[in-house]
Order: sequence, then C-alpha cells, then structure tokens
Amino acid sequence: MSSTAADVVRLLIVTGRTLAVAESLTGGLVAAEITAVPGASKVFRGSVTAYATALKQELLGVDGDLLAARGAVDPQVAAQMAAGVRKALGADWGIATTGVAGPDPQDGQPVGTVYVAVDGPSGADSGSASGGKVEALRLNGDRAEIRRESVRSVLAVLLRELAGEQTGNERAQDTEQNGGF
Repeated sequence: MSSTAADVVRLLIVTGRTLAVAESLTGGLVAAEITAVPGASKVFRGSVTAYATALKQELLGVDGDLLAARGAVDPQVAAQMAAGVRKALGADWGIATTGVAGPDPQDGQPVGTVYVAVDGPSGADSGSASGGKVEALRLNGDRAEIRRESVRSVLAVLLRELAGEQTGNERAQDTEQNGGF
C-alpha cells in the first residue's frame, strides 16, 4: 500500500465521494493498490480490467471509431475509459490507465507510452474546475517498472484533483462562515 493510495482513500472519505477504476496495461494493479488501504470499502465501487481492446468499447463505452482509427493507446481513449467506468459503476470519480508496457510496441506506439486519466464531478457545487484530465507519460524501464509507474502516476493525478476539490470546498465553507456567498 502506498501513501498516495492512503491519501486518496482518506480524501474520498472526507469528501463523501466514491471511486471506480478502469485498467488496461496495469491489469488490476491500481484496484489492488486502492483496496490495500484499510477503509477503502467505504469509497471504492469497483474496477474493470479491459485488457482487450474490444472490451474498452463493450464495457466502458469507448467510441468504436476512435479505437479503430487510433488504437487503444490514445489520450481520448483514456479519457473515455475513465468517464465510462465512472458511469458504469456509479462512482463520483473514475480513473483509467492505457498504454504499452512491452515487450513490443502496440498500435504504432513505442513501449513506455502511457496515458492516465481522471474523470470526476465538475461545477460550482463540487469545487472541481473540470470533469476530466489526461496525462501523457513516456516511461522507461522493464514491463514491471512501467506498470508500477503507471499506477503511481494515475493515483498522483487523482490525488491532485481530490486535493483541489477539498481546497475549493474549504474555501466555499470559509466564505459562508464569514458572511460571504
């Protein structure tokens, strides 16, 4: 269990939010990292390991034309996976990983090309500025190292989003307590 995963679970509990995970190259490692944290059952809805490209469309609602045109290793695919798992599992936040861990390139992308995505609540009531975020990674190392770094990275992106949401909510509460609106 990482301290990042523990911080993610803690912030989800504090904000009363839930999480769902969609994984490809990480094959369940993100879900395992989250569920290793005591208390994760209060916030973790579940996960979908859509390793096969067709499952990304069938289970997560990723656009079939996008998959046909660009393959599974694409920033828009990652964003749609995160949004799709969030919707499919009824969670406030969805995160996703897709990429090439090796040993061979995939979809014209070199080993170490990874996209991680976060999709969450947006709007004034949530304290979050936007619904989705995707980060492109170019990772070095062997298959195991690329997968571990992908897990670390997606949790770090989620933690930043959750921390921003918490900061926004605290500012809103402070304004209300001080007579503002």
